[in-house]
Amino acid sequence: MQPLFKLIFKLAFLLATVIASAQDISGTWKGALKVPGMELPLAFNISETDGTYTATLDSPKQNAFGIPIDKTTFENNKLTITQSQMGMEYTAMYEDGVFKGTFKQAGQTFPLHLEKGEKEVKKIKPQEPKKPYPYASEEVIFENAKAGNIKLAGTLTLPKDVKNPPVVILISGSGAQNRDEELLGHKPFLVLADHLTRQGIAVLRYDDRGTAKSEGDFSVATSFDFATDVEAAMAYLQTRKDVDVNKIGLVGHSEGGLIAPIVAARNNKVAFCVLLAGPGVDGKEVLLTQSKRASELEGYPAIDIKNSQKASAKVFDIAANYEGEKSKKEIMAIFQDLKTKMTSEKAKAEFTEQAMNQQVEMITSPWMRTFLGYNPQTSLQKVNCPVLAVNGEKDFQVLPELNLNAIKKGLKHNNDVTIKQFKNLNHLFQTSETGALSEYSEIEETFAPVALNFISAWINERF
Repeated sequence: MQPLFKLIFKLAFLLATVIASAQDISGTWKGALKVPGMELPLAFNISETDGTYTATLDSPKQNAFGIPIDKTTFENNKLTITQSQMGMEYTAMYEDGVFKGTFKQAGQTFPLHLEKGEKEVKKIKPQEPKKPYPYASEEVIFENAKAGNIKLAGTLTLPKDVKNPPVVILISGSGAQNRDEELLGHKPFLVLADHLTRQGIAVLRYDDRGTAKSEGDFSVATSFDFATDVEAAMAYLQTRKDVDVNKIGLVGHSEGGLIAPIVAARNNKVAFCVLLAGPGVDGKEVLLTQSKRASELEGYPAIDIKNSQKASAKVFDIAANYEGEKSKKEIMAIFQDLKTKMTSEKAKAEFTEQAMNQQVEMITSPWMRTFLGYNPQTSLQKVNCPVLAVNGEKDFQVLPELNLNAIKKGLKHNNDVTIKQFKNLNHLFQTSETGALSEYSEIEETFAPVALNFISAWINERF
């Protein structure tokens, strides 16, 4: 018979081995972030070698796979995953085969629970062009002297067998965007650039400042700062010998459709502008109409939408006339009052203390304050080059009739203006059923051919 202490030691060792085996967390762990208007599935692919963990992140709806994770630890049933470039951290406790935790990024926090599942494979959207391209594609870098000489990185595509073609600069919508304006698995600017270049039009698209390969600080920049990035792109193109420097046009999507007229109004070297779902009214009206339509699409009660609209109008006025901490406290008080008036549990659940604090910071940011206070009519009335303004009938973010009519009004002095609304297209110019945000990633189409062909034909008719 073995001594009792040896038997206990062996049993303890066996138990530890069983527990360690039961807590082997290698594999793919899946969950979904619940963000306003949609769910965003995420997956962490975790591997373990000699007690050291590594991981990658997949975001299937964004068609982003294999994003490397800086640090992964699993100690005392606690999982910690950090990715510094994204400003992301996930912490969770392992309970009954599930990770229950919190996902943090860019000052926002969301609950995120993970369960083990199968690894997904990256899907290529049907319209994404495949190499080799039937045109030249060149990686370029240019500097913005007005922003401390930050270097902006982009791609210039040049049609073959076309001497000195017209060239367009693509200007992305709000939020930090890469040169392809990548969003929810789609790359609209890649598809647009490919189409235009095949139609004999050169295209320069670039990463927003502070994004991907471009330098600078995106977080403190406003639409007027981004306008100087566009002007830097124009200055760079004017040094090229393989494009027509007298035929440089601007194609802006969403906020880019606000920025393009700002640049064109103060620069007579802009040959033409194409405004893709660009705003024609001030930021306050854009956001109020956007939130109202989004809430309707999400099925919120009419009384909740009405109360939210009243509160939002007050909040936007305070932000537009920002007075520091005083304004932040006033906005928070409005949010807290609005929470008591919400009738649906879904709406009430969104008013957490953390969510309200995040909204206060976002609404009082330099970009938002500038956006709320700027009326596009100011620049539209000074744009004399040819302008094409298009929108989708089902765009809930920049309502088509309201904004296209306002753009038309602002350009009434201009004798070469084309206004076009496309049936069944959404804010991304996808063919859609309702236009809701939740459809964006589910639709296979990235950019409706009817819109692509209209844009390229309009440019080629003039140049």
